[in-house]
Amino acid sequence: MIKAILIDTGVYRLKNGRPENALPLVSLVLLSLLSCALVCSSSARPAFANALVEKYSRAGTEAFEHARYAEAEKSFLSAIKAAEASGANSPDVAKSLCNLAELYLDQGKYAKAESLYKHALAIYEKAFGSNHCYSARALDNLAVLYKAQGNYAAAEPMHKRALSILEKTLGPNDPDVASALNNLAALYKEQGKYAEAEPLFKRALAIDEKALGPNHLKVATALGNLAELYMTQGKYTQAEPMFKRSLAIDEKALGPNHPAVSNDLNNLASLYRYQGKIEQAEPLFRRSLAIAEKTLGPEHPDVAAKLSNLAGLLREEGKYSLAELMYKRAMAIDLKVVGPNHADIGADLNCLAELYSAQGKYAQSEPLYKSSLSILEKAYGPKHPNIATVLNNYAAVLRKTNRVKEAVALEARAEAMRPIR
Repeated sequence: MIKAILIDTGVYRLKNGRPENALPLVSLVLLSLLSCALVCSSSARPAFANALVEKYSRAGTEAFEHARYAEAEKSFLSAIKAAEASGANSPDVAKSLCNLAELYLDQGKYAKAESLYKHALAIYEKAFGSNHCYSARALDNLAVLYKAQGNYAAAEPMHKRALSILEKTLGPNDPDVASALNNLAALYKEQGKYAEAEPLFKRALAIDEKALGPNHLKVATALGNLAELYMTQGKYTQAEPMFKRSLAIDEKALGPNHPAVSNDLNNLASLYRYQGKIEQAEPLFRRSLAIAEKTLGPEHPDVAAKLSNLAGLLREEGKYSLAELMYKRAMAIDLKVVGPNHADIGADLNCLAELYSAQGKYAQSEPLYKSSLSILEKAYGPKHPNIATVLNNYAAVLRKTNRVKEAVALEARAEAMRPIR
């Protein structure tokens, strides 16, 4: 359920699901890209030993899925307290800590999430050793946190170590190894290291197809991961059949009105949008939004992301009034759910600023870019790639208003924080 928002000059918000290594909540959240939980093989998977812990965890999971964050936090804290009754270092405690950490990560509360993930990792390493698959899973959780913050130097060795442990303990063709491969590949993709990412995504897909069958939900996720990489590179003819196959698998397994299908539709629509196929993209964006509103409620963060995607398409069509209404509704949802200082608000402000810039309303767009940068810098730190995108967007406005010197300074800042490719 972790939100990954890519901000670009096309004002596109790509809605992702949970990372592949997220410690599983009681029920698996299946969304789109990077949405399968990493677990140790079913025979080795730790179950909650305490029924009360499981009860609170299930309640927290249900609340988390529907963006009732305060309720989810309360339930997960209760699960931790109940787990600690069996011992402060029990596996139930570690699992409960990771569930709460994932909630905090989704909210952008990185310091809290980091502390909990580290605590969970320490418990697993003490109980099972540092080379156990449970420890590898916890290590990958921590790596995803660092990736979210743009701390790629810290994330990469952790992902690699987790992958190595899983390959040694479970064998090279285990589905959990595929999940770890997907996480490392996603890290490379975000840094623009496409040549490194592609073989990892392909290997992960091959493992899942062989181990789980061609129509498994995890295969749909792996297909989406690889398709999204191709879309990012402009390899649209390679991406399209993969997005369509992912959609077909999810529709058959989950029905036409599941949140996972909503995300598949969103991804396929985005592919068409990138190709300028507006007439094909718009009905898919609208169906994706309708499913999300029906299944998750009108004030869920997924709905906000899909409103922004549809608004971006409308902006390109010159339907500025409709786009503005959707952008503002998306921001209102995010403000209510995650608060004014979350990175999602920075993304929303950038989207709205781009809309005004497209209309030549530079006096309205400039303060929004400034606010977006302020929020993103506080949320991510000063050197995240998403900040570079907003800097470039703002610099374009400065150039159009004949403030070239200021624009050059922002462009230099942006270039300095771009990932090395």
